[in-house]
Amino acid sequence: ASFLLLCFRTPLVRPLIFALLLQPPLAQFSSITQPNIVLLMADDLGIGDVGCYGNDTIRTPNIDRLAKEGVKLTQHIAAAPLCTPSRAAFLTGRYPLRSGMDAINHDRVLFWNGGSGGLPPNETTFAKILQQQGYSTGLIGKWHQGVNCESRNDHCHHPLNHGFDYFYGMPFTLISDCQPTETPEMDRAFRRKLWLSTQMIGLITLTTALVRLTGLILVRWKMLTCLAGFTLLFFVSWFSSYGFVRYWNCIMMRNHEITEQPMVTERTTSFILREAISFIERNKHKPFLLFLSFLHSHTPLLTSEKFLGRSRHGLYGDNVEEMDWMVGHVLDAIAKEGLKNTTLVYFASDHGGWLERQEDKRQLGGWNGIYRGGKAMGGWEGGIRVPGIFRWPGVLPAGTVINEPTSLMDIYPTVVHLAGGVLPQDRVIDGRDLMPLLQGTIKQSEHEFLFHYCGIHLHAVRWHQKDSGAIWKAHYVTPIFHPLGAGACYDRGFCPCFGEGVTHHDPPLLFDLSRDPSEAKPLSADTEPLFDTVIKQIGRAVEEHRRTLTPVPEQLSLYNLIWKPWLQPCCGTFPFCWCDKEGDN
Repeated sequence: ASFLLLCFRTPLVRPLIFALLLQPPLAQFSSITQPNIVLLMADDLGIGDVGCYGNDTIRTPNIDRLAKEGVKLTQHIAAAPLCTPSRAAFLTGRYPLRSGMDAINHDRVLFWNGGSGGLPPNETTFAKILQQQGYSTGLIGKWHQGVNCESRNDHCHHPLNHGFDYFYGMPFTLISDCQPTETPEMDRAFRRKLWLSTQMIGLITLTTALVRLTGLILVRWKMLTCLAGFTLLFFVSWFSSYGFVRYWNCIMMRNHEITEQPMVTERTTSFILREAISFIERNKHKPFLLFLSFLHSHTPLLTSEKFLGRSRHGLYGDNVEEMDWMVGHVLDAIAKEGLKNTTLVYFASDHGGWLERQEDKRQLGGWNGIYRGGKAMGGWEGGIRVPGIFRWPGVLPAGTVINEPTSLMDIYPTVVHLAGGVLPQDRVIDGRDLMPLLQGTIKQSEHEFLFHYCGIHLHAVRWHQKDSGAIWKAHYVTPIFHPLGAGACYDRGFCPCFGEGVTHHDPPLLFDLSRDPSEAKPLSADTEPLFDTVIKQIGRAVEEHRRTLTPVPEQLSLYNLIWKPWLQPCCGTFPFCWCDKEGDN
């Protein structure tokens, strides 16, 4: 004892002992260092398509392994039910209408690489903050947040202008037009109308010419020439864009350089996986952010030959199983480089599965489990409730399930906090730091209200009543399903946000998601004593929320959405845009 007392009095030993006593636990220490961050985002994947969320027929062992080794969120909510606005919210931590990335009309996503809309340059993404904190930042895969503003090479909306050091992938999104063997998908109904109009105008022109030649009616040649010119001009005006969708939209880029125009879809999957693994290997000696934005499981469901016919759910199931295989390779690369314990891995989908996506009686869209609705539906759970999984060995408790409401917007403050960055103080950030909830230091989500938009139209609001644990959800607007009771808008392909295709509810439809997660039994003042109280409380929250909104330029306006030849990315001399630089290599 006297020996220990002597040691304690030694000037060099005493500070060492105090330092050891004050040393925080491993989990707390790790949470304030700079971990590597790998964000994996599926495209159009339904929550019911994954094994750890209840699917027992599509095999997803690698995603399931993430859940087993980490934390699974059962009420993870997208801020929008479509790609462009949902991803804008994910990148900025803000509801998409705050940045002008949600629509006032029926066109709710970006339609062209040659459009002028996109994520505004004054928005601060989490990638930009992490870049400032010394991270190497990379985006591999889908972007769909725009490319140019005023000229072909200004790249104002490009990933490299939003905090990413490296980009390889599609600046647009995968569509069936990218696959020459598939039926065109983009504006299919509108394109048919244009063809019909062209044929009608052409028929009128031809009839007028025949009448003039036969002398039945006197028609001046000048008038006939003008009519023929108008027919040609009308045809060229739309065919110059819609006739070459594969060349204008289906391109691959590396940073600012176009590498494939049009893309060679047979090798896209292997190239994206190669690029993701290469990014990890190149940056293993410093903190990095990798956002791997899968093209899976969006139509046309690009699937390698070795996965075709493997699942019990046709091509869609094959495609999901291939994506899971890609997830496994990324996880193996992290482990191979000795980075498993210093890397936070996150997996999610950008929104719910596309119920209406069918072709020749084949179901090409996802399944949303017990949840009502799907992609494009801003209020129903099936359109916005998505998988959400975090893994960080030694920091996050393995095998944990959290049923609290969380949002894709929460990734923003979470990764900024982990990187040691500071959230922007000049704007509203709607996301919340998830680390306390994920680590179990708090038991309830910091979200009291979540607002569910369809375009700029508020369709529903979720209230987490923390004193009772109830999760109320009020629907102000719901889409009209066709056929009635079918659960989707099979007559349209997408459910609308407004107009004749929706029903307005006054009083709102009310559900208690803690008792009725599938939203099957709406409550009323007769069946729920708290009905009036809940509706009033949610109404007050809506008013307060709307006071935080400020007018911004509409990125998805008709002008910003239309194709502009002078903005079209081109790897040659416009309009002769085609190249295969990967093939040359």
